[in-house]
Amino acid sequence: MEILFQQNGAKGSFYIGGDGNEPLAELTFSMAGTDKMILDHTGVTDALRGKNAGAAMVAKAVEYARANNIRIIPLCPFARAQFDKHPEYNDTRS
Repeated sequence: MEILFQQNGAKGSFYIGGDGNEPLAELTFSMAGTDKMILDHTGVTDALRGKNAGAAMVAKAVEYARANNIRIIPLCPFARAQFDKHPEYNDTRS
């Protein structure tokens, strides 16, 4: 499952593409300055439900944050639960 990244100004997402304009799964974020990323929403379609798509996108966000010296604020309840479940992500948590 390939997780793609897009950013337009202060907003962006990690997503798994679909066959049209709508992604099959998406983790959206807003940047707070240049060094903080607010994870604000996770959505997964029925096609990917139960396949760990949401968890994979949060892991990709953590990987991106580590590579770019960004701290994550997990406001989305799903993302926050993933951070609570994976203490190894806390090095990126703001």
